[in-house]
Formats: sequence, C-alpha cells, structure tokens
Amino acid sequence: MGSWLILGSILLGATLGESSIINEVFPQDVRTAYYLGSEIPGHLGNELGAVIDIDLVRLDQNEIPWIRLKTDQEKAAWMVFRDEAWQRQDPPGDVSSLDKPDPSEIKSEPPAATPLDIMSWARKPGGDLVAFGTAQGLFIKDESSGLFSHAYPADDSYSWAPKEVAALVLDRRGNLWFGSREGVGTLQNNEWKLFTGAEGLPYGHFTCACLGVNGEVWFGTIRGAMRYEGDRWRYRASERWLPDDHVNSIVVDSSGTAWIATPKGVSRIERQQYSFEKKAAFFLDQVEARHNRDGYVTDCALRKKGDVSSWYPKITDNDGGYTALHGAAMAFRFAVTRDPADKALAQRCFLACKRLVDIVPESMRGFPARVLIPVDWPEPVNEIYGDRYNQESRKSDPFWKLITPRFVKSEDGKYYWKCDTSSDELAAHYFFYAIYYDLVAQTEEEKSPAREVIREITDHLIRNGFNLIDHDGEPTRWGRFGPDYLLAIDGWEQRGLNSLMILSFLAVAEHVTGDPKYAAVAAELRDKYHYHINTLVPRITFPPEMIASWDNDLGLESYYTLMLYEKDPELLLLYRQSLEHFWLYVSKQKNPFWSLAYAACAKHFIDLDAQGHFDNAFEENPDIRESMLRKYRPLEYAHADVIDTLCVLPLDLIAWEANNSHRYDIQLDPSPGVQPGIGWSRVDGKSLPIDERGHVRQDRDGFALDALEGPEGSGLSEHEGTFYLLPYYLGRYHGFIE
Repeated sequence: MGSWLILGSILLGATLGESSIINEVFPQDVRTAYYLGSEIPGHLGNELGAVIDIDLVRLDQNEIPWIRLKTDQEKAAWMVFRDEAWQRQDPPGDVSSLDKPDPSEIKSEPPAATPLDIMSWARKPGGDLVAFGTAQGLFIKDESSGLFSHAYPADDSYSWAPKEVAALVLDRRGNLWFGSREGVGTLQNNEWKLFTGAEGLPYGHFTCACLGVNGEVWFGTIRGAMRYEGDRWRYRASERWLPDDHVNSIVVDSSGTAWIATPKGVSRIERQQYSFEKKAAFFLDQVEARHNRDGYVTDCALRKKGDVSSWYPKITDNDGGYTALHGAAMAFRFAVTRDPADKALAQRCFLACKRLVDIVPESMRGFPARVLIPVDWPEPVNEIYGDRYNQESRKSDPFWKLITPRFVKSEDGKYYWKCDTSSDELAAHYFFYAIYYDLVAQTEEEKSPAREVIREITDHLIRNGFNLIDHDGEPTRWGRFGPDYLLAIDGWEQRGLNSLMILSFLAVAEHVTGDPKYAAVAAELRDKYHYHINTLVPRITFPPEMIASWDNDLGLESYYTLMLYEKDPELLLLYRQSLEHFWLYVSKQKNPFWSLAYAACAKHFIDLDAQGHFDNAFEENPDIRESMLRKYRPLEYAHADVIDTLCVLPLDLIAWEANNSHRYDIQLDPSPGVQPGIGWSRVDGKSLPIDERGHVRQDRDGFALDALEGPEGSGLSEHEGTFYLLPYYLGRYHGFIE
C-alpha cells in the first residue's frame, strides 16, 4: 500500500467519526543535511580548486549514493557516501554515464531538436527514449512510427503548449510526467491530467524529476523540491528540509529515501515508519534531553545553526506558561496511562509553576512570576531588559510598561524572578492547575497545594481590582481584567477575551477550593458589568494589526475550564455560542490543540444536553433554547486536520527561515490592513501543512506564510515537543484518539 494511502485510511476513518488507532503506522519524513564546507569538503586542493556546486546525485547498482562536485576551475570530482560519511572516489560507469539522448535516437519530421537543446528526457526501463523536453516544447515518441512529435497536453481545465520542459520521468506504470513553465502534467492511458496551483502544485521553474518507490513522483525546482503522493502535493523547502532551495538533482532509493543535491549541500529525506505512540515517545525524550531546566520546560538555544547537540538552556518571556502547558500534557498522559512516572512528570511541572508564585515577596502574595533563574545566570538579564529595552518596546507599543528591574532578586538572594506577568501566563496556569487537581492530585496531601496556589492567585486578582499588581504597585501591561480597564478606551480590544478569562479563573477557583465567594464575585462581574455578554465577541479579529495569534491559546484554555465547571444552563448556552464564535475564526488553521480543546468543550455540552441539563433554560422563550441546541448538537470539528498535523509535524522543531509567499498554490489574504505574507491553500482554503511552514509553534498564526530571519527563523533555537504531546494526550483522554 502506498504511504499516502496508509495516511489516507487514517484520515478517512477520522472523517467518518472513527477514532484513529494509536499504533497505526504512517510515514514520517526525517531529514539529515550534509553541508558543503562541513560534512562535504568545500575545497579539493590546488589541482581542483574550491567547490562551487553539487550538480548531480546518482545511485550505483548497490543503491549507494554518489555526488558530483563542480569547482571554480571548471573541473569535477565525485564523492561516495559510505559509513555515514562522504569520501572522495572515482565513480563506476553506471554512475558517471548520464544517458543523455544521442542524435540517432531523435527522429522527427521536421527535426525536433539537437542534443544540445534537450533539457530533460525519459527512458523506459530497457533504455528506449520515449520523450524529451526543450525550451520550446515537449516531444513524445510515437510507438508505431518511431518518430517524435510536438505534444500539446490538454484536459478538461487546461490546454498547453509547454515551454521550458526541464523535468521528465516515467512512473512505474509507464505514465509520463513532465514539469514545464505552465505546471506539471501526466499522460495516463492516453489522457492528460494537468496541475497548476489550483490543483495544489506548490511551484514551477523545474530542474529535475525522479520516480519514488510507492508511486510518488519527485520534482526539483529552483525553490525547493516537491513530491506528488497520488492525492496531494508535498513541498520540501527551507533549511528544515534542504541545505539550499535550488535543487539540482534528486534520486530515490528502494527504501523511499530521497537524496537531493543543492549548491550548498545534500539532503537525505528518509520515510521512517512512526506511530502516534512512537512519536510521543520521541518528543518526551526530546523534552527531557534538552528542554527541562530545573523543572521549567521551554525552548533551548543552539550554538551551531541546526545542530541540536550544541544546545544550551535559555529563558523565554513565558517559561511559566510553557511549563504549565507541558504539565497539562503530562496530566492528560497520566490520566490515560496511570503510570506513576507520568504522574511524577506532571508533579514536577506543578511544583515548578508553584515556585513562580512562592518566590515573590509577601507584599505581592499570589503574583506569579514569568521566569525564575539562579542569580549566577550567565546573561546580564537586567542589562538586556533595562531602560533601553523598555524605550524600544514603547516605540511599537505606546502602553508598554516602563518598569525596572524586570528581573527582581528574591528575598533569599538566590534567584531572579521576572515581573510584568501577562494573561498568557495566567491562562496557562489556571488551565494546568485545574487539570492537575482533577486528574493527577489523588490525595489530600497532593490536592492541598493546588488549592493553595489557585486561591492565592485568585485572591491577588480580586483584592487588586482584578489586576496583576507588580513590584512597582501598578498593574502589569497585560494582566488587567477589571471593569475600570475593560470598559475604558485603553482596554476595549481586550474586553471579550479578558472577560472570558477572568470568569474562567473564578470558575476554577470555585471548583478547586469549594469557596462560594468566587461564584459570588463572578456573579457580580456578570450582573454589574455584563462580562458574560462580553464573551459573545470573544476576541478582536479586525483590524489585523490588533490580532495576536497566541490569544487563541488563551481563549481555548479558558473555554475548556469554564465550560467544564459552569453549571447554570443558560450561562452554558451563552458560553457555547461564544465558543462557536471563537472557533469559527481559528477552525481552518489546522491546529490540533485548538481543534481538540474546542471538541472537548462541544462534546461536554452535547453530553449535558443528552442528560436534559438544558430542559428548563429560557422558559420564557423555549424557542431560543431549542434553536441553540439544534445548532450545537452535532459534533463537528476538524478531526482530519488534527490527525494530519499530528502525523506530519516534523521531528525537527528548530526555528528555520522559510518563505511560502511565492507559491502557486496559495491565496494571499486580500483583506485591507493585512500585512504581507498572510494566506492559505487554494485547494482547501486552510493553512498550509505544519511541516511546510517556517514556524512550528502551535500558538502562531497558521496563515503566516513566511518565517524570516529572527526569533522564528534563525535556526539557533529548538522548540519543545509540547506542541505534539498536549493535543495528542488531550485527544486520547477525551476519546478522540484511541
């Protein structure tokens, strides 16, 4: 069975409502890069000179790869890959022979081309030439006459006179494939099928083509490689996949491994067999090996671009939030496995997050710090994040909080903790603490610390007017939830989301502590200030400059607990409507966490409906109730996208520079005010697959086509595997993945 058919069967089952099997095997692309000047020598001595290109890769009869290097002295040399290393060696004849068409093979009336004109050619397994391409067209051999004639491919959608036919190959069924300026075409049973961006073709300007092992066909271009898998195209570009995007040559061995030659090196892309469980084990190992810093799970930095062996710990603005999300993943995992080792991982995250609350002075009791580091941390953090940093930040955000120091020394003198905590941190903390309390803490000794930390944070918010109050006595930049802010001009754009969050926080506090005062405070916010009504517009979606993609995390983390703990049927109906408004905005971004958090909330609502929970809601107008229940009874969410993203999420979570704005298969967002580089697939109207984007963080905008040099594209940091582990175990816990 072809690899795309295996994955297709998983997706089909999901579409039909059947849960995916956790040990179902799917192909996982895994790339190893060999760079010119590193694994491949950049200079071949005085006789040959400096290498300027790797223009060809071939396989010998034993399927050992060879590459040809071109030098600045217009000379060539060959290298062979043995014992996981490239070695200089003269190639055998079956490698060095290029089988370019001989003049005697080209018979046509009038003459079609000379060998010098030929850009590409295709031969049968026995060696017979069946087609060739030139800058002026595609020429196919007539089997009865033996003559080549100009081909003009056409199907129901297109009719072409191809130009610059630089890629030709026969697949295993004898079907001809070509790549030209117009697009890709294939001749099957004497009928043409043509591909442009509308059919999913990522790019043109071809350089080569190669047959895969399971019916797939590879194409090289000047901006990446592509693989057609029978029902969709896969795009492999950027340093996540290639040393350089200009592809010179591709070969594929019998295992399905593609060897791709570029001017800057060679890429080996293997099709390794993975299951969901095997992938989870991989990312658990990744987190423990490089992303656990004294219990805090965050990015790590790389001293050498793309080399995870060169890692060292780093801090982020959201150490607490990222650790909380990993803790939630481990809590869901423990709920599924009941393995004490998984419980210990969740407890480690809980204790790390609680330390962020315990470290602040008594005068700030309940304030969760962003980050906690020892005083001998190697970076001068208060110089980096001092007055100059504040002034630069003010230029892009006129409400930026001018506070120093940002890293405050703890009272015992052993640590620095970072201030100016945001709603990002709070939402993740409450989400984790609630899940931890319900799923991990089993004894009173384990539950008591969870109650304590939730009570402290919530009481801090209440006594400070629903604000996080920093060490300067003023609210943090993004930690304001009170009506004096949300109903004023400064906070209007946060009104819906922050109303949702504080109601969720209070619901968690009431559930965990059992203290009715938190329900009373929530009722006051609803009755006096209409916070529940505010949630019906849960976030700002226009103008584009006010959209922050990570707000999607904050919202769905908050819906998850609010929908779970709220008991009032009329409020639940309102929150369900709010959830739908939120979901519709993010539903096409192929984000498995957002999709499954939404699905969990929606399923809980459906279960309550089946129990008659809403039978007496809106008695004065039952038609409202029935209309809403009919609308939300079907469980409809992007399950197929969840499974696809979990399958194709790369094992390489390094932040690479990438660009997709040039692609043929994307539609740029035409909305006014949208920044350049925002768009979606022309095929399904959704975001591009996660393994084709530059960013892999799941709190980023799925419609962002480009990740340029900088924090999201330097190749000098690696993200943590929580992006896979949290949705996977959330899905397993709720029965969406079994």
